[in-house]
Amino acid sequence: MRPRIVAGNWKMNTSRNTAVQLAREVVAGLSGVDGVQVVVCPPYPYLQAVYNEVQGSPLALGAQDAHFQPKGAYTGEVSPAMLLDVGCSYVILGHSERRHGLAEPEALINFKVEAALQAGLYVILCVGETLQEREAGRIDQVLQRQVASGLAGLTPERLTRLILAYEPVWAIGTGRVASSEQAQSAQASIRQFVARLFNDAIAQSLPILYGGSVTPESAPQLFAQPDVDGGLIGGASLKSADFLAIAAAARR
Repeated sequence: MRPRIVAGNWKMNTSRNTAVQLAREVVAGLSGVDGVQVVVCPPYPYLQAVYNEVQGSPLALGAQDAHFQPKGAYTGEVSPAMLLDVGCSYVILGHSERRHGLAEPEALINFKVEAALQAGLYVILCVGETLQEREAGRIDQVLQRQVASGLAGLTPERLTRLILAYEPVWAIGTGRVASSEQAQSAQASIRQFVARLFNDAIAQSLPILYGGSVTPESAPQLFAQPDVDGGLIGGASLKSADFLAIAAAARR
């Protein structure tokens, strides 16, 4: 049975005080969220402060990006080893806001995935099509390209710490949510493609999350789909009550 995972991507939000308070509230509410791995991903400056709040609790800590080198002359960058050192166990890579907003190429994302997995982090690799690509009927083509490039060179052993997140770009931060049928169709297609790249056993064990303006109202129907194993949550993760309600909806 695949794990159920709900991760909160706080993006470039919160202050030190509000990040600590938010983490504290999530930890306090986790008693009603059995059977779901819940993760929060604060901005870099607040990782240590949030770790101090979540240490010893079921709430896991993640980061929003990582460099592909363990150390060196890379001004402004943060390595996987540094993330582990401040208590992270997860990292988000390939988010559309980095693919499109910062023009990160797919080869760079693949380097990051390999480096983070090799360091011992769990990787949440994001894939998703733009509205123009969807309307042009290129959904499968885009998703298969992103998955193939992101997983290039990975061994089956590495994949045990990989999580995919289907995030249609047109639904991120827009208030638009893919219907449960749209999410299921895309995520089933991704799983079938992973089976072609590796094998069916790996594909069936790989968690695939949905992300894109998920709310407490939309979560139950989305998470009821057979190929939706949880969510990568943006705006709603900044409100503890909403985030905990979404996490609770992921219970089997």
